[in-house]
Amino acid sequence: MKENEIDSLADDLRRSVGDFVRAIRQGSGTTRSAQSETLDVLDRLGAMNVATLAEMRAVTHQTMRLVVAQLESSGFVTQEADPSDRRSRRVSLSAAGRDALARERTGRTSRIADEIRSKLSPTECDLLHNATMIIARLAAPKP
Repeated sequence: MKENEIDSLADDLRRSVGDFVRAIRQGSGTTRSAQSETLDVLDRLGAMNVATLAEMRAVTHQTMRLVVAQLESSGFVTQEADPSDRRSRRVSLSAAGRDALARERTGRTSRIADEIRSKLSPTECDLLHNATMIIARLAAPKP
């Protein structure tokens, strides 16, 4: 594949993935939010301080403090003193936060499964399976 074809493929992939994510969120009744994305980070990576959370989400420390305060008032996270630095507090996902995140993920997964069943042939399902493995490789951090 030529260089300009790779650039075009990259743009098509970016656009398709974005359209797909938006369609699934709309169709499942879930929305992208700073709160749900923060819950997702905590679920994937475990407890961390606000500064690390802000860095992981590429937002300011002040913005993340507000998000964490909202999540804490909703009962979705808890905070406790960081054992390695008493001046800092570690944010953890609560059981209620885990449940809320699971409901959101289940809604999206169900929507995707419905779309796959209704729109794809068995051969296309196999192709999609292979494509997900390739996309996962593209998304993996560099060694």
